[in-house]
Amino acid sequence: MSMLFVTDAEKRLIPASGVRGPVPLLIAIMAFVMIVVASSGLALANTASVVKAGVESRYSIQINDGAAKAPAAIAAARAQSGVKRVEQVPPEALRRTLERWLGPANAEADLPLPAIIDLKPGTDPAAIGRHIEKAVPGARFVSHRTSLEPLLKALRGLTLLALGLAVLIALASSAAVVLAARGSLDTHRGTIEVMHGIGATDRQVAHLFVRQIAVDALLGGVAGASVAGIIIVLILRGAGTATMLAGTPPLGWSDALLLALLPFAIAALATLVARIALLRALHERL
Repeated sequence: MSMLFVTDAEKRLIPASGVRGPVPLLIAIMAFVMIVVASSGLALANTASVVKAGVESRYSIQINDGAAKAPAAIAAARAQSGVKRVEQVPPEALRRTLERWLGPANAEADLPLPAIIDLKPGTDPAAIGRHIEKAVPGARFVSHRTSLEPLLKALRGLTLLALGLAVLIALASSAAVVLAARGSLDTHRGTIEVMHGIGATDRQVAHLFVRQIAVDALLGGVAGASVAGIIIVLILRGAGTATMLAGTPPLGWSDALLLALLPFAIAALATLVARIALLRALHERL
């Protein structure tokens, strides 16, 4: 904890930049963007998990001209060993679904409805599907997971993209901290030369700058994370529909804890990078 407290003598040697300095503002912006991106990635990952769990063991029989062939398909499915549930989707439910997409025009169009039969097979769903398709010409045995695999791939890709962006933001923050640290050395060149002249080592000199950067990074990280957290909470409060559809909120308590730790991780990274950069710069100047 001593890293966060500066004595009056040290303040006179290296004056603090304050909250208006470049490092706190820079870290605040980076922390804000990183937490927003990270929360988006976590929400996408959670959505993909919910979708995958929901369709993991769901299969259906689809028949275009289903009114006549649906009973035969139901009988063929129930005849298979291991099938736990066979249930036809009511035509009224299909019409309501079409009405959501087509509006009132659905009633006027009088479109033919396919037969959709949900079933829960036990072992070897592929063999059950082949038997049903052979017994009922025109029937298609559909795996919901296979149908939604492009969506799951897209969600996984977006999650990886969010993770990559968060890493790039962390690298950009590190580079900016290095530039700010080197700029601070140039600003206090005279003070550093005097300290070296009275016997101060590079580690002692670097410690003064690193301490200030650590405080600035922590202040900026907490400020940026607080603003991002408020915005995320407001968005989640308005995401009632998504929560209702998924059955679970986009972000859980474990996700919130991980996001809350990010500003401290950013401050630690900035401190480590600044220390390495300062020691290297001081060594090059000898």
